[in-house]
Amino acid sequence: MKKWMMVMLVTVLFGAMLAACGGGGNGGSAGNGGGASNGGAGNSGGGGDTGSSKTEKVKLTFWGDWGGEGQKQFETMVDAFNKSQDKIEVKYVLQQDMVTKFLTAATSGGSPDILFWDRWRTSLYAPKNVLRPIDDYMERDGVNKEDFYEESLKELTNNGKLYGLPLTVDARALFYNKKMFADAGLEAPTTWDELEQAAKTLTKWNGSKLETAGFSMADPGLFNMYLQQAGGQMLSEDGKTNFNNEKGKQVLEFWQRLLNEDKVYKVGFEQGLGEGTDAFVTGKVAMLYTGPWMMSTYNKYGKDLDYGIVPPPAGPNGDKGSVMGGFGLVIPQGSKHPDEAWEFIKWWTANKDNALLWAKTSLNMPGFKPALEDAFFTEDPLWKPFTETLEFAKTRPTHPGYSVMEENALIPNLQLLLQNKQSIDDTLKKAQEQGDKLLEENAVVK
Repeated sequence: MKKWMMVMLVTVLFGAMLAACGGGGNGGSAGNGGGASNGGAGNSGGGGDTGSSKTEKVKLTFWGDWGGEGQKQFETMVDAFNKSQDKIEVKYVLQQDMVTKFLTAATSGGSPDILFWDRWRTSLYAPKNVLRPIDDYMERDGVNKEDFYEESLKELTNNGKLYGLPLTVDARALFYNKKMFADAGLEAPTTWDELEQAAKTLTKWNGSKLETAGFSMADPGLFNMYLQQAGGQMLSEDGKTNFNNEKGKQVLEFWQRLLNEDKVYKVGFEQGLGEGTDAFVTGKVAMLYTGPWMMSTYNKYGKDLDYGIVPPPAGPNGDKGSVMGGFGLVIPQGSKHPDEAWEFIKWWTANKDNALLWAKTSLNMPGFKPALEDAFFTEDPLWKPFTETLEFAKTRPTHPGYSVMEENALIPNLQLLLQNKQSIDDTLKKAQEQGDKLLEENAVVK
């Protein structure tokens, strides 16, 4: 934890920005340039404007929607790249409503050269021909796909073409209050049964008032993760919903048992604590699923919080599951300097030293796997559960209509179930019917 305290002296909370899907090298070596190959910035080997002299730098525009501390983190990387070579100069430009502005620029001119990209959007926008594939660059420069998580590359792929490289990866794991567990003589859970027993033991009621929830069940959007743990998957091979079955039923029976029989949680409990009150930091929740983006919050505000993290407990038959998220960097089709944009992306995302600089600057997990083998991650017990979880975590399905189906069909029905306003069978049936309709309607990007 000493390392964390040192890092936190220079890194301010930016975790909330990462939850949307939702979530920090050797600074001296950031100037090595080059990507996975020996090509430094400017060795594009392509047709872009590389400049005729050392004084005529190619100027690139990098759009992103991270402000505040996130903007400072991006600017740290941009400055390091600019100092690493003398042919390219990158400038970060903060954009509100970035995707809308990008689509406008894609049709009217004025596209940036590099775009900070929520990876799940790829299946929605690659078919619009607004992103540039990078397969030729990857092959030319010998950038190895094995150095990245297959799932993260899958999210950046459409119709067999790769459109960017992962900048960050994340997955949810189980956070638990170590003091509560020690006082109760409990070990961190590894199965659903152990999770249930621990939650029951740690829950405290005062009459009809819940004082300590053994386990947070505030987010029905985690259904995908639980379904993986039950051995299921969200969509079938033919692009239809695949949860109105025994595996989906197992998940909802587990949820109902925790809520209605074990009474380890009460819907709305965390909101009822008041604005700005974190239930885990204040000891009102003993366990919850969240991601690495919350560690900076807990380290900064949980002065008396002693917490641990373990991979998500396995389901009834030993199946493991979590949902991988994260961001990437892509090149818009309208970029005037795609070769140089690629050099910047390769320098940042496909070089261990630079990926580590990014990790230590932002406290994000970089998408480049060799960087995660550094002692910064391997010697810190709080990072290890996430690197273990990423080995089996799956990204959301890349069907263009998936997010619409999840938001407008599945989650509303799950909320009715959690409020005891709808049965398990009706919940699954209605979510399937409404979801299949939305998937069909959104199967083709217009």
